[in-house]
Parts: sequence; structure tokens; C-alpha cells
Amino acid sequence: MADIGKDIERPLGQSVRAPRAAGKVNAGVIAATVVVLAVVGVSGAIALRGQPFRKPQEVTVSTPQMTAAAQPAPPALAPVAAPKPETPAKDLSTKSGGPQIIHVQSEEGDVPPKGAIVIHDPATLGQNLKIAHIPDKALIEASDTGPLPIRATDGRRPFDVYARPWSGARGARVAIVIGGLAVSQTGTQAAIARLPPEVTLGFAPQGNSIGRWMTAARQSGHEIVMQVPLEPFDFPNVNPGRNTLTVAASADENIKNLHWALSRTTNYTGVMNYMGARFSTDAAAMEPFMAELGKRGLAYVDDGSSARSMAPDLALKDGVPFIAGDMAIDAVQDRGEILKKLDSLEATARAKGSAVGIGSAFDVTIDTVTSWVAEAKKRGIEIVPISAVAIDPQKG
Repeated sequence: MADIGKDIERPLGQSVRAPRAAGKVNAGVIAATVVVLAVVGVSGAIALRGQPFRKPQEVTVSTPQMTAAAQPAPPALAPVAAPKPETPAKDLSTKSGGPQIIHVQSEEGDVPPKGAIVIHDPATLGQNLKIAHIPDKALIEASDTGPLPIRATDGRRPFDVYARPWSGARGARVAIVIGGLAVSQTGTQAAIARLPPEVTLGFAPQGNSIGRWMTAARQSGHEIVMQVPLEPFDFPNVNPGRNTLTVAASADENIKNLHWALSRTTNYTGVMNYMGARFSTDAAAMEPFMAELGKRGLAYVDDGSSARSMAPDLALKDGVPFIAGDMAIDAVQDRGEILKKLDSLEATARAKGSAVGIGSAFDVTIDTVTSWVAEAKKRGIEIVPISAVAIDPQKG
């Protein structure tokens, strides 16, 4: 009867359920939970993992760690020699973990390791002014008076190796040579420091400290030539200086004096006459002189003072790069007159393609040339080294 009473009091539609045993959990639920947790755990480990699954191969040049999604493709750069093993690479990583720039020094004869990648600095292309004063050993012949320029065994010439680079464009070009350097210390210093690097400098062999001034000039970007004293008319009343080459001297004596002038310094592309109106018109005197320049791979700059000079024909015959001066720019040492000459050079360059002016290291010349060059560039005139306007028989 008690059970019947309880059934009467129970809400309609509900049946009696057996009570669940405490502490029992469905096995399927447990298994599903474990699988979910395992998947989440593995996914989190992968997301937080800093290293790729595969250990990278060790290479000579290292880069910062990146994930596969963030790492850019390496540029196609030319491989060069890697550092030698005994020279440990410096740790160039930054505190912020950003990209590093890695400089790899190579030595001649080293074989680059497979897969080595090197970043080249574009500033190293062309002439390196920091070492422009260092002579190429292959272009030096030892002599009793000092180093003499010579062609290398592979055919390279001082004219080519020591030339200042230029654009190679076909526009109007003006070359200016300022001579007489090393005679006056203050004048030489001013010329090197103030003249634009495109201006060629000529050194007088009688000057002092030529080696030091050559170093300064080349490091400042100037191409240089060596001036050689040649016999003028009314010699010796008009005297170019010590060890002048003369018409009366033997060929051997003149070559000896030429060697003295050439050995005063190095790293020049050619020679320029100092005076020499008489010497340059004498074929017997000029021929061995020009042949020696051709043998040594040097250019000849004729200042244009003698209309009867034998230099153009002999230079062609002996394979000597030849440059003829169009005018002296400072025969009158006045700013206005020098500017007129420079403007005339510009007109010649526009008409013929190039023009050559010759001057000396006077203060007024240096100041006037410096200001004129800056304005001429704005007008589209390219100021070039003397080698850029040479007629070179070897290049046709």
C-alpha cells in the first residue's frame, strides 16, 4: 500500500529511474577528452616552437633565425671566397634581433665554399680612392733613381690602370690639366684640396716631396701626369730646369734624363712636356723619347705651344696615347681672362666633342677653375681626366 501511495503522489508521466553509481565516468567521454587535449597540446607546441623541424645545414655565412613564412628568398649574388677557418667570424647580430650585414673578406686563390652567399658593396666598384696611391707592382721596374713605370707582362699599361674613371658618355667633354705641382708647397696643397677631382694634376720633377703629394692627389681622386723638361728655343737662357732633354744630347743621355723624371713618383698615366718648343720639332730627338713612352705604356700630353711638334705623328707610330692641348688658360693671370679661355674651351667642346685646357697652379687659376667647373657641370659639360680624351692607337 505504501508503494501505491507513493505512485499516486508522483507527478504524471515520470517513471522511476535507478540511481547512478557515484564515481563512475563513461569510458568514451574520457577517451574523447584525451584526444582533444593531445591535439591542442601538439598544436600549441608547434606554434610556439622557435626552430624548424629540420636542423639547418651549417654554412660559412649565417643569417638570423626566421620562420619559414617570414624568411625571404636569397638574392642571386655571385659567390666569392669565404673567410679562412683560422679567422673566427664576428658576431654581428643586433640586440633587437633584426637583419645583419655580413662582410666576407676574400683572398686571392681562395675557393668559395659551396652555397656561400656574399653581399657586395656597390661603392667598391670602380676606383678605390683609398688605395689609388698604391702602385701596381706589376707596373714597376726598379732603377738606380727610383721606380720606373713599365707595361705588365699581361699587357696592362700605367695609362689604363691609373686612369680616373668617367661616364663614357658622348656629350661635350672638357679636360683641364693644372701643372707645376710640387714646386710650391702651399700652392700644391691648395690645388689638391680645392680643385675638383676631375681636374688632372701635373707634377714638376724638380719639386719636393712628390711622393707625399702624389698620395694626397690620388686619394683626392685626381688623375696625374709627370711633366718632363724639354729644350725650348733660346736654351739655356730660357731653362726648364734640371736634367732637361736637349737636341744636342745623345739618345742615351736623353733617355737617362727621362728616366730620372719618370722615377720621381708613380701612379701617373702619362707625361706632359714642360716647354720644349725646339725639342718637339726635332724628329731625331723626339723619336727615341716617344718610343720609350710607348714601351712603358704611357701617354703623351702636348701642351699645344708648338704648332710644328712632331709628337702627333710619332705617337701614332709608337703606339702612344696622345692628347693635344687646345689652349693655355692662364697666360694672363686675371680672373676675367681665364674665364674667357674656359668659356672658349666649352664652345670648342660643344663643337668638336672635347677640348683640353692647360694651366698652372696659381691661386687665381685654382679659384677660377674651381668656380667655373661647378657652373659648367650645370650646363651639361662633363669635366673629364686627360685619359678620357686621348687618341689611343691601341684602341683604334
